[in-house]
Amino acid sequence: MVSRPHGGKLVDRTVSPRRAERLREEAKELPRIELGSGLAADVANIAHGVYSPLEGFLVQEDYLSVLDDMRLSNDLPWTIPIVLDVDPGEISGVKEGDDVALYYRGEPLALMRVEEIYGWDKKEYAQKVFKTTDPRHPGVKKTFVRKELLVGGPIDLVGEMPEPFEKYRLWPKETRVLFGARGWKTIAAFQTRNVPHLGHEYVQKAALTFTDGLFINPLVGWKKPGDYRDEVIVEAYQALIKHYYPRDSVVFSVLRMEMRYAGPREAIHHAIVRKNFGATHFIVGRDHAGVGNYYGPYEAWDLFKEFPDLGITPLFVREAFYCKKCGQMVNEKICPHSEEYRVRISGTKLRAMIKRGEKPPEYMMRPEVAEVILRHPNPFISEDEL
Repeated sequence: MVSRPHGGKLVDRTVSPRRAERLREEAKELPRIELGSGLAADVANIAHGVYSPLEGFLVQEDYLSVLDDMRLSNDLPWTIPIVLDVDPGEISGVKEGDDVALYYRGEPLALMRVEEIYGWDKKEYAQKVFKTTDPRHPGVKKTFVRKELLVGGPIDLVGEMPEPFEKYRLWPKETRVLFGARGWKTIAAFQTRNVPHLGHEYVQKAALTFTDGLFINPLVGWKKPGDYRDEVIVEAYQALIKHYYPRDSVVFSVLRMEMRYAGPREAIHHAIVRKNFGATHFIVGRDHAGVGNYYGPYEAWDLFKEFPDLGITPLFVREAFYCKKCGQMVNEKICPHSEEYRVRISGTKLRAMIKRGEKPPEYMMRPEVAEVILRHPNPFISEDEL
């Protein structure tokens, strides 16, 4: 049986086409807040139930509860504050109880009922969410340039942001139907922001051996410079699934959601989101959602132990490596051989090889996957694009 949505009910803040048309007309008369792509994606994820039980952006009580206790004010686990930041000028004259229009690229995306307008301490946010105030951390850097007020309240979706990967996107109500149609009762979800190497494949297939199906759900959207481009990730996974997975054992869907690089907290958030898609199990990687040396390699595993009421089972699969003596991908629990026989798959080394135009060896990456990546003249996000 697929998992119950977080909080017990899948949120739906979409409206009928007729009502959406009427609300779009209303939006023209309302105070207007223009959103960037990250906040627009948050709006869509709220409306389509990805962030269930949230029906809008957090009010102050929930915001502070998430910061301090990693739970909503009703005690439900929630680790990443989903907040809408605004400048005072954008909401001049707006008071609690008013409606505002949320726009994206000049088009109305949603209407929002303003329940609360409040200030926030960005340093406190950074310290509690990222465990650092170091501006070299990409999440901290983004936090420090956000606007000075937060607005909380429910939203109604009146439009959809463009999705370049529409053919690869499924919303929670769709994945739940699909899992049910396939007869899957147990589903392992895999979060990624990278192209797949053999270590990822090993972890995914380890999970698939004792679940009915695998849900590969890569993030598309803002990532830091040096990360792979969205289209490279999508094409690389299509090649892997086509050549190396049994038919109908995998559901692949993109998720438009920013990486926050919040390490353990974000690992819990990623699990909650996949629970809303219907997954019963969630693969927790080494240094999950980490960056640099801000978090311990298995710190996220420890945090999951603090949430026995999460409602999705974490799968702690150890880091895989190639053992020359075993002749295959293994991990330290099943390989008896010493370090001299072990070849660890370094994402940094893989990137360096790809930048030089070299094809990684087959014990690191499937040739079909490598070929897809190397076809792109520049598979990585550059600094000047952000």
